[in-house]
Amino acid sequence: MRILGIDPGSRATGYGIVSSTDETLIATDVIRLDNTSDHPQRLKEIYDRLTAVISEYAPEALSIEMPVYGQNPQSMLKLGRAQAAAMMAGLNADMPVSQYTPKEIKKSVTGNGNASKKQVRFMVASILDLEADALTHDAADALATALCHNNRDAHGDSDSYTGWASFVEANPDRISE
Repeated sequence: MRILGIDPGSRATGYGIVSSTDETLIATDVIRLDNTSDHPQRLKEIYDRLTAVISEYAPEALSIEMPVYGQNPQSMLKLGRAQAAAMMAGLNADMPVSQYTPKEIKKSVTGNGNASKKQVRFMVASILDLEADALTHDAADALATALCHNNRDAHGDSDSYTGWASFVEANPDRISE
């Protein structure tokens, strides 16, 4: 299965596609919208570009980072709209859409929900066998979102386990003697 991860932004939206079977990179890039001053036009650009990505690479699931807090209400509103434009591109292609908080994504990829962007970029590069310097933070965050979805899909919600005993009980096929 191919998973499209998205790090939405009203000025830069990162996307990354990974194969769930072997966690390999299929594609990644950043949609830069700095030279478009009209916000509705930026949203259309996000939608159109992601629709083209979906058409070209045929991912089967979309995972997206959800905005959870911010100090500027106007910025949060714009970020939410960018997220909605990205989600609509997936929904109109009949893809299931999953949302993850930044903490969930960071914890899934680094083991630490408070990891820095640099740590996330390093771990994403390590997992996908890439050079960390070759990834922008927006692309790394998008790939981390796809990897988070793959981890959740493959192993279930790790936060639902209360300890090793509940993990073993829920996953007997993953335990070797």
